[in-house]
Amino acid sequence: MRPRNLDEVVGQQHLLDQGSPLRILTEGSRGPAGASSVILYGPPGTGKTTLAHVIARGESRTFVELSAIRAGVKDVRRVMDQALEDRDLHGRTTVLFLDEIHRFNKAQQDALLPGVENGWIILVAATTENPSFSVVSPLLSRSLLLTLRPLTDEDTGALIDRSLRDERGLDSSFTLDDDARGHILRMAGGDARRVLTTLEAAAAVAAGRAEAEGEGAESAETTDRPLVTITAEDAEQAMDHAVQRYDRDGDQHYDIVSAFIKSLRGSDPDAALHYLARMVVAGEDPRFIARRLVIAAGEEVGMADPSALQTAMAAAQAVQLIGMPEARILLAEATVHIATAPKSNASYRALDAAIADVRAGRGGPVPMHLRDAHYSGAHRLGHGRSYVNAHEEPHHVAAQQYPPDDLLDVDYYRPTGNGQERAVAQRLEKLRAIVRRRS
Repeated sequence: MRPRNLDEVVGQQHLLDQGSPLRILTEGSRGPAGASSVILYGPPGTGKTTLAHVIARGESRTFVELSAIRAGVKDVRRVMDQALEDRDLHGRTTVLFLDEIHRFNKAQQDALLPGVENGWIILVAATTENPSFSVVSPLLSRSLLLTLRPLTDEDTGALIDRSLRDERGLDSSFTLDDDARGHILRMAGGDARRVLTTLEAAAAVAAGRAEAEGEGAESAETTDRPLVTITAEDAEQAMDHAVQRYDRDGDQHYDIVSAFIKSLRGSDPDAALHYLARMVVAGEDPRFIARRLVIAAGEEVGMADPSALQTAMAAAQAVQLIGMPEARILLAEATVHIATAPKSNASYRALDAAIADVRAGRGGPVPMHLRDAHYSGAHRLGHGRSYVNAHEEPHHVAAQQYPPDDLLDVDYYRPTGNGQERAVAQRLEKLRAIVRRRS
């Protein structure tokens, strides 16, 4: 069912307009713009390999396909030498399709540069990893980066319909009920390859069931082939759970963790639990999740609810103690606590402001009365002289200077009015009034 031309490609319409680089690359140059090497970046099953094969169908082209998993520098150089010979002797353009280019190291990617720069080859590279991090800059600057989007249900639904009737597919031998269709679309997650795999497997299950039940036996002697209906049960037997796309070192890892943290910050426990579930199902290290929760408790909740940090720390310790799958219970509890707690980042913003002042050179000598006075001769230097012990003062608060001279009356910590920090703000106002009433 692989598309034979651009018109058969489902989805990615933002890349297929007339005059687009892919059109020029596939149909030939029109006007001053020539064909350019491209890097196709997108999730699995969105059409990267398909587009490469469509491009290869152009006239006077030699198509060479390499996999970064198996190919090395020698293979790349051999393709370059042959491409140069084909161009000079036979007038043929070589299209090199390199799958999973992110698996090439720097030396292997550098070997592609002469061919791309001199026009010996048209490179069509595919990757599921962000090229900004996985492709060397010289190669990235000499190629067009085209981003493929996940397919919508409408796109994958059109693919199902075509596969049911096309002679290259199920050739009108099956029908698909609505529940089965919905299951396949839901399990596929925008992956065309998974749609076709699940549909094919479901058709095999349905055919086996129909044969066992004698479905269509009466019409077997007629010229019309009996139609077999693929039911939801058939589709569920073919694939009973969605395959979670998740790479611990790739974009999905960072994107899902980012969404998890931002959902905690945004006080949406339902979204946070969804992203937690995606990490758990994908097999993410629960200790990593626990560490993120501890950080979130301090960074997002802070003094608005100090008990959130206690919950997160307890969850982190429990994860170490009991492991999965039971540890998911504690991770869920900490997630809900942090997501529903009042929020304040005032304490760490206060530290960042203080760090900025230190780096800017602010902060003079420590006041003499606060300096260490425990060693011999310290009093002769004036250390500790006139220091007031706060425990000997009313309310155990002493009116004296604590910061260096150039930071007097600087307010780093500015508590919010959220949760328990509202009471902290009221208390802090009184504390500052007493402490800064210096004699």
